[in-house]
Amino acid sequence: MDCGVITSKTVLLLLSLAFWAAAAGLSYVGGYVMNTYRSYDNFLQDKYALLPAVIILCVAAVMFIIGLLGCCATFRESRVGLGLFLAIILIIFIAEVSAFVLAFVYREKVKSDVQGTMRTVFEKYDGRNSESAVMDYLQENLHCCGVKNYSDWTATQWFNSTGNNSVPLSCCKQNLKNCTGSLDQPQELNTQGCLGELEAGLQSVISYAMLVILGFAIVKFFGMLSVCVLTCKREDSGYQPLYSGVFA
Repeated sequence: MDCGVITSKTVLLLLSLAFWAAAAGLSYVGGYVMNTYRSYDNFLQDKYALLPAVIILCVAAVMFIIGLLGCCATFRESRVGLGLFLAIILIIFIAEVSAFVLAFVYREKVKSDVQGTMRTVFEKYDGRNSESAVMDYLQENLHCCGVKNYSDWTATQWFNSTGNNSVPLSCCKQNLKNCTGSLDQPQELNTQGCLGELEAGLQSVISYAMLVILGFAIVKFFGMLSVCVLTCKREDSGYQPLYSGVFA
């Protein structure tokens, strides 16, 4: 067995193990989600809430079968099994490349999309509706205030209706129990805006996702090359040189 065949088999076995590892991880997540839903079963009116967990477990089962197929086809050097494994890897590879391209395109559109959406949520703030809860959550977790800076609040209807010259309490710095959000005490407030923080966070997540997708795509590419090497080796093994047998 030459070095190319050994390397190809090693790559395919590692790829099969990667499918099994993904199946194990998804099984854990699906089981955890299902167990969590069951713990709060009395509060759930919609029984279809378990559907995401079921889908995750089904995907895990498919991943396990793909890994098993790749492992068996690699050991037996089955042309049918390797061909099917190659088709599955090719489909996943195309999906990953498409996802990488879409992530790259969307990464450039994040700034304009986030700015428009955030302005809409910011202008609807009244301290009680769902938009207000989203804005408060954003300011508390990103330690920011307003869109570009804390002074943006002075131009809102909420600020004019309260008339107390203050911003929402979610603008207060952490661990300040006596903070009232008053603009007369800016040292108690997070003065930087949320737009920049949110854009940076989303672009960081997208960049990380792109790196992960690219890594998996490279692995799939080498997996496809390995299948081709084994298939070609299998086809060549049926031929005998003219000088063999009775002519030796």
